Amino acid sequence: MFQNFAMMSLGYFVFTRQTIPYQNTSREMSWSHPSNERIGKMPVSQFTGKAGETITIDGTLMPEVTGGRFSMMALELMAEQGNAYPLISGSSFMIQGWFVIESISQNATQFFADGAPRQIDFSMQLKRVDSSTLADIADEVLGYF
Repeated sequence: MFQNFAMMSLGYFVFTRQTIPYQNTSREMSWSHPSNERIGKMPVSQFTGKAGETITIDGTLMPEVTGGRFSMMALELMAEQGNAYPLISGSSFMIQGWFVIESISQNATQFFADGAPRQIDFSMQLKRVDSSTLADIADEVLGYF
């Protein structure tokens, strides 16, 4: 049976099997712990909060079956506008945060006679620009005690 559901959405762009069916996603988060040197003692560090979060989306498009150049151009247009977009999971419909598109790379191979690619490998890097939802929830809960 052919899937016709949203895998994920970034703002108004919906990732589906017909647009851009990604094959891999990875998420990297980091937290800051700057340290201060002390005379005769070990350095002391202080937790200053979440340093950042990035999501990488990778995949291969086969324009005969999936999306192709026009789907990628829609994402390029979003990146060029520089706006932050909500990233929403297709399985839970939860907002993962607000992200900007930092980079998109494409590699076209297996060409038709007219030069159109049969295969487009892509990678897209997203950077989170809002505050952590988990930190906001913790602040609200801990604020009541």
